[in-house]
Amino acid sequence: MRIAQQLSASGRGRSVLPTAGCQDIDVDVLSSRILLRPADFGRSRHFYGNMLGLATYRVFGSVADPGVVFFLGPGFLELSGHSEGPPGRSVMIWLQVRDVRAEEQRLAAAGVPILRGPATEPWGLIEMWVEDPDGVRIVLVEVPADHPLRRDLRAMSPPT
Repeated sequence: MRIAQQLSASGRGRSVLPTAGCQDIDVDVLSSRILLRPADFGRSRHFYGNMLGLATYRVFGSVADPGVVFFLGPGFLELSGHSEGPPGRSVMIWLQVRDVRAEEQRLAAAGVPILRGPATEPWGLIEMWVEDPDGVRIVLVEVPADHPLRRDLRAMSPPT
């Protein structure tokens, strides 16, 4: 029995310990994506595809009401439909990049407003903030070589 299952069975709550294969405990997630409903589809498509530089995974729908899905590392970002109002500040996109300072230069040259330049946070990540045309905050993150996120947690998982 995995440690997470043992903790749950013992009544001590859910565990945040890594599990073998990094699988979800209660749900078998096959894929995931962030869905955005932009106020101006063309403007947002230009921002994510041309200014931020995300690669297109697929385009779908009609010419009159298209949708586009961009790659986000192992995840996806889908733009589809239309928003009637401003987005809530509770939605943010977190993108890990190799070199946040190089991204700052590239994005500034592309005309992307930099809300906050690269800074090392108390938790050790180097973060920079930009905003999409609808005001959705995008955090670009560089994980330093010595940060705990760089550790291979599979070696810490107990055998099942």
